[in-house]
Order: sequence, then structure tokens, then C-alpha cells
Amino acid sequence: MPIDISAKFAFHLNQPTDLLLQFEAAVIPEQKILSSETKLSPAMHTARVPAQDSVGERIWVRAEGDYNVEYNARVEVNRLVPDLSKLHTMDPHDLPGEAVEYVFDSRYCQADRMHSFVMDRFGKLEGGEKILAMADWIGDNFTYEAGASNATTTALDTFVERRGICRDYAHVMICFARAATIPARYVSCYAPGVNPPDFHAVAEVFLKDPTTPGGGAWYIVDPTDMARADQTAKIGIGRDAADVSFLTTFGLSDFRNSEVTVTESDG
Repeated sequence: MPIDISAKFAFHLNQPTDLLLQFEAAVIPEQKILSSETKLSPAMHTARVPAQDSVGERIWVRAEGDYNVEYNARVEVNRLVPDLSKLHTMDPHDLPGEAVEYVFDSRYCQADRMHSFVMDRFGKLEGGEKILAMADWIGDNFTYEAGASNATTTALDTFVERRGICRDYAHVMICFARAATIPARYVSCYAPGVNPPDFHAVAEVFLKDPTTPGGGAWYIVDPTDMARADQTAKIGIGRDAADVSFLTTFGLSDFRNSEVTVTESDG
């Protein structure tokens, strides 16, 4: 079933400022954009560029004053969702180049600091069974709390505080997987059922693909348990939240408001 997406946000720039936007559902094989409309305020410069790993697009903008973004789309998600518990881990030496960078530490995900905990808590499990146990542990031990984190909060901070939002849950999930030498990446997305409604974040892990001998594939995992993989529309992917923010400004900005609504389509 398609999902309908509506996203609006606004901010003010006191002087000419460069910024990078990434908020549109990506055009990729696992999801079809049935319709879309993007409205941007007039700017001094606007240009589209490929996003991380060519999943989605970013928009360069140079603007001044009030700036508004409005996006509406209908997206049909055609993602295969296998039983993760039956999937196996790939040996590190068999990983393809596209997955290798996602076993390393990144700005918000200090996987090396999680290694001892992951080995003690999940070391006897393997593959997708281990991934599901990690997601369940996060869901059982963390409290979803708006305002409990900020732009500087790392996965290690969240692990200590045991509270945060989808961004923080995804970062900890990524850390756990990488600490077990399972490639994991951050996914910005839209999904119905997210409460409160907003831009959402999940993790993706790289495990063996049962349909391709010797091959692997990326599989969505949401430790908040709010987004279903077969109803999640990807915006972009990255090492962590720093790579896929819907708004990155290279200068001072005054963020005014945002509103996101995602529903199952009725037609």
C-alpha cells in the first residue's frame, strides 16, 4: 500500500548562507515515487547533487532571509522483508566495498567503546538473531523522550543516559552491530505510525542475501519499533546522522518550525 507524505519546515538566514537540504524520498528500486511536488523559496543559487552512495539527492542552496520548504509525495514501497532471524552474518573478508566503511567508527557512533558490552551480552548469538536481540534490548532498556538529546549527543551518551529519540536509538543500534563486525548504517526516512510525527531514523544492517549465493543485502531495523520495513520510505543513508540531516547550514540560521505527516494512502 502506498504512503502519503507531507513535510514542511522554515528557517531564517540573517545573511547570504550556504545550506544543504535532504528531505525527498529517494528514487531507488525498492520504492516507487508515484507523485511528488517540492516547493522552495527563491534563492541566489539552487543545485541538486547525488547523496551518500547515490541514495537520494541533496539540494545545495544559497539564500538569505526567510526560507520555506514544502514537500508532498505518494510513495509505493516494494521492499522484500525476510525473517531476519534466519539470515547469517558475512565474514569480514567477504564484505563488498560498499559495506566496508560501515564497520568503522563515525562521528556519533563509537563502536569500539561498545565492543566489550556487545560481546558479553550478545556474543553467543549470530547473524539476524543477534541483530534482533540488540534491537529488543534497546527497546526494552531505553525511554523514548523528546528533548533528552541534542545535536552533539553520541551513541555512547545515549547508552549511558538510556533515553533519547529515534536518532539516538538508531545510533546505538549501529554501534552494537559495528562492534560485532556487522556493517550498519543510518537511514533517514518517512514512515506511518511514528509518534510524534516527524522525520524518522532507523538503522540498516548488512547480512547474507539468501537469494544471492555469496552475496549480501541491507535490511532495515528499527529499535523504536515504530516503523515497519515494508512501509518505510528512505530519504537517504549515511554513517550516522551527520551525513543525512534534512537541513545542514554552513553559517548561522534561525530554525522556525517543521511539520511532518505520513499516512497510509487510501487510494
